[in-house]
Amino acid sequence: MDEQSEQELYRLTRENNRMLHSMRRNAFWGGLLKFIIYAVFLLAPFWFYMTYLNGTVQNLLQTVNRIQGTGQQAQNQFTGLQASWQQFEAKFGFGSSTKQ
Repeated sequence: MDEQSEQELYRLTRENNRMLHSMRRNAFWGGLLKFIIYAVFLLAPFWFYMTYLNGTVQNLLQTVNRIQGTGQQAQNQFTGLQASWQQFEAKFGFGSSTKQ
């Protein structure tokens, strides 16, 4: 090999080395950026819920529980009213004998 071809080979080797280092650096930063973006997409809904929606959801659940409790109380009162009505019918002779 002559001197000129060795210089050309050395220049191409250095250029190749710089390109490979640049590619590795770009791949590293691209991977890191991709990781950060995925982390944001996965954690953002959780953060949004905990920051803004958690209080509203808790209030909604408390309201639903109160409504269910009120519904249960109304059902118990209605059952008590039915029992009272049956006792009233039994005392005064209303009931199955008058329905004929």
